[in-house]
Amino acid sequence: MASTGAENVLHVAKKFFQEQFKASPSFAVCAPGRVNLIGEHTDYNDGFVLPMALELVTVIVGRKSDGDVCHLATCAQGADEPHVITFPIHTPDSPLVPGKPSWANYVKGVIANFPGPVPAFDAVIATSVPLGGGLSSSASLEVATYTFLEQLTGKEQKDLKVKALACQKAEHNFANMPCGIMDQFISVMGKRGNALLLDCRSMEATLVPMTNPDLAVLVTNSNVRHELTGSEYPTRRKQCETAAKALGKPSLREVTMAELEANKGKLEDVEFCRARHVVGEIQRTTEAAAALEKENYEKFGKLMVESHNSLRDDYEVSCEELDLLVKLAMEVDGVYGSRMTGGGFGGCTVTLVKRSSVDNLIKHIQEGYENKATCVVTSPADGARVLSL
Repeated sequence: MASTGAENVLHVAKKFFQEQFKASPSFAVCAPGRVNLIGEHTDYNDGFVLPMALELVTVIVGRKSDGDVCHLATCAQGADEPHVITFPIHTPDSPLVPGKPSWANYVKGVIANFPGPVPAFDAVIATSVPLGGGLSSSASLEVATYTFLEQLTGKEQKDLKVKALACQKAEHNFANMPCGIMDQFISVMGKRGNALLLDCRSMEATLVPMTNPDLAVLVTNSNVRHELTGSEYPTRRKQCETAAKALGKPSLREVTMAELEANKGKLEDVEFCRARHVVGEIQRTTEAAAALEKENYEKFGKLMVESHNSLRDDYEVSCEELDLLVKLAMEVDGVYGSRMTGGGFGGCTVTLVKRSSVDNLIKHIQEGYENKATCVVTSPADGARVLSL
């Protein structure tokens, strides 16, 4: 995760483009990854989430090309082979379909969901968002692709919700991943110095300031990688839908903890546990946003730890590496709270900490985790944008 700034990633992309195409690109765009401060596995339950955009970005550089074939290359670490591909332009008579390599499906899916025709192009992808790290490398690639297509076609999407939803649809249809809306929304709408409280039912987004200079967010990558299109994610989503249906509600957003407890007998044990996490997490997220607004970081931190424990025990998506990273973080003075973030089964933790304690925190984590973690100190960053060449 070194060289995280957009300028560094842009430099890598431009160099790779020159090597591939013996020319300079005409356009450059980027879209960030995200870390979710709290509100995990709530987005597909119509709940609340509180993510922030990261300084880690996916950059796409490219140009229009003649003919009807797109040339696309990636230098993303961990992407499956081949890293250089060609495919025909998307037309109603000859639509794009998913295939191999899997990284290209995110790009193809966005092209297929972009309004209007997309011409042939040459493009290169570079990223500082770790793949499979729970920081939403997929959404950052989708949103960067959409932003690139806007430049390529000269058709900018003024309605940012439409842009985010098109990218989500790409992930559903081309990556076969039934994700909620959070990742694409924050990658599109992130604002420097703010987290974003997103109501996933109404799709209303509220900026929550995080400008206190004494505050830091540490993202710690366990470097244990998960493949989310395994059965775990769809299984949990189904369990939540089944629980809501058994309770006679359209989603778990409509269920209170008292209602859930009173109707425990209507649910399988595992469904009850999944629902208890979601209902509790939705409440924790709104409380956390209010605490953040008031700069009550002690309260925010307590809610983060409660969130982690619920994800570990009721939702069962943590793993021993993530649990260890949270335990180590909470042993350090100046740490307000820590939790796993992202889908689970590896990936990252997020820790809210006094800036003055960051060095001690990183040292303690590396000693306890045998120097296998990658730590990034970050602040809330901007969403997708055009970069100047």
